[in-house]
Amino acid sequence: MRVTEFYIHTLREAPSDAQIPSDRLLRRAGFIRPVAAGVFNYLPLGYIVLRRIEQIVREEMNAAGAVELFMPVMQPRELWERSGRWDTFEPQPLRFKDRTGREFCMGPTHEEVITTLVADDITSYKQLPVTLYQIQTKFRDEIRPRGGLIRVKEFTMKDAYSFDLDRAGLDLSYDKMYEAYVRIFDRCGLQVEVVLAEAGSMGGFDTREFMLICENGEDTVFKCDACEYASNADCASSRPPQPLPAGDAAGPPELVDTPGAKTIEAVTRMLDTTADRLVKTLLCRAGDRFVAALVRGDRELNEGKLAAYLQTEDLRMANDEEVERLTRAQVGYAGPIGLPEAVTIVADHEIAAMQDCVVGANKTDAHIVGANVGVDFRPDDYADLRYVVAGDPCSECEDGRLQGYRAIELAHIFKLGTKYSEALGALVQDESGRQRAMVMGCYGVGVSRMMAAIVEQSHDDKGIIWPRAVAPFEVVILLLDPDDADLAIGAARLHDQLEARGCRVLLDDRQERAGVKFNDAELIGYPLRVVLGKRTKDSGQIELQRRRDGEQFNVPTDAAADDIMGILQEL
Repeated sequence: MRVTEFYIHTLREAPSDAQIPSDRLLRRAGFIRPVAAGVFNYLPLGYIVLRRIEQIVREEMNAAGAVELFMPVMQPRELWERSGRWDTFEPQPLRFKDRTGREFCMGPTHEEVITTLVADDITSYKQLPVTLYQIQTKFRDEIRPRGGLIRVKEFTMKDAYSFDLDRAGLDLSYDKMYEAYVRIFDRCGLQVEVVLAEAGSMGGFDTREFMLICENGEDTVFKCDACEYASNADCASSRPPQPLPAGDAAGPPELVDTPGAKTIEAVTRMLDTTADRLVKTLLCRAGDRFVAALVRGDRELNEGKLAAYLQTEDLRMANDEEVERLTRAQVGYAGPIGLPEAVTIVADHEIAAMQDCVVGANKTDAHIVGANVGVDFRPDDYADLRYVVAGDPCSECEDGRLQGYRAIELAHIFKLGTKYSEALGALVQDESGRQRAMVMGCYGVGVSRMMAAIVEQSHDDKGIIWPRAVAPFEVVILLLDPDDADLAIGAARLHDQLEARGCRVLLDDRQERAGVKFNDAELIGYPLRVVLGKRTKDSGQIELQRRRDGEQFNVPTDAAADDIMGILQEL
């Protein structure tokens, strides 16, 4: 392929709205162009990289025994209502009506579609196990798309779904997908961390995320500095402190006026104390019951952990009217002392290690100081309710401390169990003739996000550094003087020799200054650069440079093709 016959349009400057390296470089180097917020064109270079990543994913899925298919983007509302996700999936799917008024969504995922498909086709345990996958465009109505390809409204994803007769079969299918994912990321040159994760809108259990540690990531991963424990922020846990022994309080609690102090900052300033001496009382509603969640004043309630403890998918914060009815006070003054008996009080483990606390008084413009758990208020139960912070003790070992890292989520795997098969009637007859719901797993990889992640991990101040496996071209030949007939013939001969050996090679034959060609080669990030210029004619040698580390080689012109292929084998 010659540049003069290809479509490459680089930019001298990064777009002003590009905020992270991958977005800046992919746009500058002519891989992508934005159409709208969170919607991108993939230019030819970008499309080649996308297809290279897809092919690696496809090869590993096939090797793991999965079978490829292709499902529709349009999904009818009634399918999603059967699974109960039409009004609960986050981020909300893009929805529309056809000309008959029937409602659809643009598929953000395909559990409903694949389950109903398999339910129609598979009726006996003898047809199991089966794993099906697709590589397809997904749509999610992100409120704030950001970071180029990191968080978008339209993206390419590989999603796979396994169907087994029982949990033991699911475990085997899950392990196959896990190992396939490890190989995918290794082949793409990505160094990932596998961490514990929450199931979120998908549902399920034993979920794992494959995360790239990256300063521009939008997620947070916590890792122990002494053991192998790693988790995303949503489900990371720390070792609970030792509860204080039961005993007499130092003195009776005291009601104090705190006019207008509705926030932690205002209360600590007015009472000249610190946030870790306060107990936050957060009123929530789970179905028809109310729950008061207690966390330390300097901590943040993790609603996902509270919902898991309560075993409910219907949890929300109480609204202002409900708070005022339960506390008989304005919002901002709720506390655990004197709440109605119908309110269940669940405290984070740290509350058991506090004494002489400050709590809301359930009275407008007032707080209680000197309150003690077990004496002045008694939680109904204790649980892990908060987000961890850096420095917390590890929950899995005695000596470790949790450290936080920014990260990009690249893949997520779930054991779904029978959540969808029961709701959508995916049943098979087992050996005894009994009807059983198939046991499912779900496995997703963000293919287009991987492109951005590779650039985030592998770039320098000159441009992108593509791993050979996913590079748009492995070799670029820079013909510095296209008007020199001998050089042009030599460059074309070398191009054809490399192509004949299966090398993906691009010949830059533009009528451009040498500096432009050098700069574009480094910006685009071809793994190996080959230069034919005046020095080639003078010395009979061709200059090679490896993009990864800048190392240069001079090889004889007549052996250049063999030498280039040898160097590529080492990349």
